[in-house]
Amino acid sequence: MNGLEPAGDQPKAIKSIVDGINQNKNFQTLMGVTGSGKTFTIANVIEKIGKRTLVLVHNKTLAIQLYNELKELFPENRVEYFVSFYDYYQPESYLPAKDQYIEKDSSINTMIERLRLSTTTSLVSRDDVIVVASVSCIYGLGNPINYTGASHDFKKGEEINRKEIISKLLSMQYERNDVELIYSRFRVKGETIDIIPGSMKNIIRIEMSGNKIERIIEIDKANGNMIYDYDHYMIFPARHFITPKDHMEKAIMEIKNELSTRLPQLNDIEAHRLKQRTSYDIEMMEEIGYCKGIENYSRHLDGRAQGEKPYCLLDWFGNDFLMIIDESHQSIPQVRAMYEGDKARKVNLVDYGFRLPSALDNRPLKFKEFEDYYGKAKVVFVSATPSYYEKEKSSKLVEMVIRPTGLVDPEIEVRKIDGQMDELEKEISKIVKRRERVLVTALTKKLAEEISDNFAARGIKARYLHSEIKTLERGEIIRELRIGKFDVLVGINLLREGLDIPEVSLVAILDADKEGFLRDQRSLIQIIGRAARNAKSKVIMFADNMTESMQGAIEETARRRELQIEYNKKHNITPKTIIRKIEEQKFIIKDTKHIPKKEMEKMIPQLEKEMKESADNLDFEYAISLRDKITQFKKEIVSRN
Repeated sequence: MNGLEPAGDQPKAIKSIVDGINQNKNFQTLMGVTGSGKTFTIANVIEKIGKRTLVLVHNKTLAIQLYNELKELFPENRVEYFVSFYDYYQPESYLPAKDQYIEKDSSINTMIERLRLSTTTSLVSRDDVIVVASVSCIYGLGNPINYTGASHDFKKGEEINRKEIISKLLSMQYERNDVELIYSRFRVKGETIDIIPGSMKNIIRIEMSGNKIERIIEIDKANGNMIYDYDHYMIFPARHFITPKDHMEKAIMEIKNELSTRLPQLNDIEAHRLKQRTSYDIEMMEEIGYCKGIENYSRHLDGRAQGEKPYCLLDWFGNDFLMIIDESHQSIPQVRAMYEGDKARKVNLVDYGFRLPSALDNRPLKFKEFEDYYGKAKVVFVSATPSYYEKEKSSKLVEMVIRPTGLVDPEIEVRKIDGQMDELEKEISKIVKRRERVLVTALTKKLAEEISDNFAARGIKARYLHSEIKTLERGEIIRELRIGKFDVLVGINLLREGLDIPEVSLVAILDADKEGFLRDQRSLIQIIGRAARNAKSKVIMFADNMTESMQGAIEETARRRELQIEYNKKHNITPKTIIRKIEEQKFIIKDTKHIPKKEMEKMIPQLEKEMKESADNLDFEYAISLRDKITQFKKEIVSRN
């Protein structure tokens, strides 16, 4: 694992958890302070146990961070990323009070869709797989048996004609397009068939000689160079919901039967609507084996009984895997809440004739169903502040307080709310001179926006992070904070768990005395932890009163400080700020809502200069993307004016 050696409390924690797993302990909790190296500790556990591993996290920002860290630690393994592929998602719903039907509207991120397919491809073809997943992993996905059954292992020398290959690809939901070849499509030119599998960027080329496969090669799509010559290559389906022809025929019959049973139970308008919609979907499934919203018929397609749980990503791991639930105090409640929220929306669609009752079985797992997977896995909960659930479940609680870097928990100051912006400006000025960064956490999105704009008016380079920013762009915003494109990041609860930003030496907590789930003791400890990766770190709580939560967080932080200081003295350690590699830029940020207007105005000349340089260097694709970004900035500025 890149030759890194555990230190501090890490060796003891690794041994304790590994011993627990080998002793068949089903549940353990790793309780580690921020900066103690929980991710590195878990990575060592994964390496020593050697099982397929699911790392479940509660938000996409943390998922990206963990995915990148684990890819670096496990360069030879298949480290995969599995989150919702929607950049934007408005679910189908019906509001009876307004008689308003809201059609499903979504924007699918094709890069994430490819990564999801890569995840399942790895799980059905390899054992050395580590998957970092959001709560999306408990939503309906498709039957892994049907998925693998529909795949085909093409072999050099195989007796098969061109027509049969095309037929197999179409049955796997690949689309033929001889003009534009992108992922999940194929093209045919003479005796050459080019395919881009759903999980890949490159082309798999099958060269025929009559009715025999002569060669199978992988080609770099960008430059056309051959990368590898294969003896055989397994092509997996282009979609997760794949149904064999005989299953499809049976499913369609069941859908028709359900429809005929349901129609008499509805009034004339509702019955007409349901018949029209369902008949169209049936026609599409009969013609091409697929329809828009096919997941709503997944109960019939999978051959499940009414009420039976759907297949989800967890079914692809088999019967013996490692389940790491990161930031478990957040992730467990999130998993618990998913089913009821989904059901509440779909009941109206069924009651008013927009969907068949079987659509209710296209759903996330109920919490009890999620817990049933514990029987197939060894579970490790990971949190600096585990809740009662994890402690009650676990036969072993492993604590990590000592940081190998010698870093101590930050000093905490409590200041009055009156004049907080002036106070912050003074503190930020000191931090910026040291070329370090600042996190400011507010209680509402509106307040975060106002603070960000206020900072911009004062000449402070600031942005804010919120839930509307697209999945992959959140990681890019954090990267830009780290490299110094701006100095202050303002956020709400997005700043609590898991953000690893060693350049941050000040965390400001606004309205620290407003008791609630964002300002309870657990949340405050998590926020304080964001400053625990820098040797000069400090936390300022702005409050007019000292709450029990504040007092508890301050006392627990002081306890941890003392333990670390004693350890440092005993081992002659001087605290050092964590050094963590900054990833290269992967894409340009598209979302502009988090950027103050004045900041955009300053960025336009810089982007124009970069655009010209890119064009001069013949990097026209990047130049075009910069041009589009400049246009977007200008439109956003006009709209705000």
